[in-house]
Amino acid sequence: MEILGAWARGWAVSRAVAAPVEEPDGHRLDVGMPGHRVRYLLRSPSTVASRARTVAAPGTWLKTCGPRAAVLAGLTAEWEAGETEYLMTFEGPVPAVAAPPGYAVAVTGAGPAWDVAVSCDGASAARGRVAVADGVAVFDKIETEPEHRRRGLGRVVMHRLSAAAGVGSSALLATEAGRGLYASLGWRVVSELVPAHVPEGAA
Repeated sequence: MEILGAWARGWAVSRAVAAPVEEPDGHRLDVGMPGHRVRYLLRSPSTVASRARTVAAPGTWLKTCGPRAAVLAGLTAEWEAGETEYLMTFEGPVPAVAAPPGYAVAVTGAGPAWDVAVSCDGASAARGRVAVADGVAVFDKIETEPEHRRRGLGRVVMHRLSAAAGVGSSALLATEAGRGLYASLGWRVVSELVPAHVPEGAA
């Protein structure tokens, strides 16, 4: 699934970690953070069982494209599964949206990553980041503060990030909560993606 690799490369740029390493069944990201040492992105559930047995070190994550039931069936007892996420894509510029009255928008960065911050009376209201790798804009860390939700700020952030990136193909990984917003903007789901990890320091 080529979009999985595109997303991985952009995510690595966004998070300032090493570029992903190709694996026979997907990609490996050496993240190097407490609780998140390494991440494997698998193209299908077919290799979950073998991976679950062989890479079950604390701080290891598996994120697998495919139906949730098939992914869970391959996990061993060490692994804790998270909520299903959605790998999504979009072609073309994200539609323009003006910020509501009283909100200011700032764009920072000179590529290959940019940040957008929306503020109200000097306080943070919404934010997001986009990173471009191999001609694909990968959207990351999109967030709106609870007291500023339902005012269209997510759409404002997405538009300004898309304009900063200036490329025609985009990808992101959405939560269940975020999927509706992106779908309303014309994004389409390419695959479900099921995360699981082995916790660090559980003992």
